[in-house]
Amino acid sequence: MAADSSKRAARLAKQIGAFARRHGGSAEAQIAYVGQVGFRISLVGADGTWGDLMAPSKEVAEQAVEAAGATLEESFDGEMAEHVRTGPYEWARMAGAQLGGPSNQ
Repeated sequence: MAADSSKRAARLAKQIGAFARRHGGSAEAQIAYVGQVGFRISLVGADGTWGDLMAPSKEVAEQAVEAAGATLEESFDGEMAEHVRTGPYEWARMAGAQLGGPSNQ
């Protein structure tokens, strides 16, 4: 079981590192529990691009963020949220049918 967790953390660390390299060379991360599914690692690159990954446990998520060299933040508000840059796709998704975007149904 520990070997599986280490392998999963290593794979996630590679993905986090690749995200950081593609989006300005660094990334901030925040880990949040999302129920039985596991833990979401929300990422914000230096260029403001955001994304997320899922980890099976908080320990795996923390190991991955640390191994990738990303900055772990306590919450997604404040400075981390200020760094996020959204484009037309995100605005359409957030607005849904009101602005002609997907209805999310």
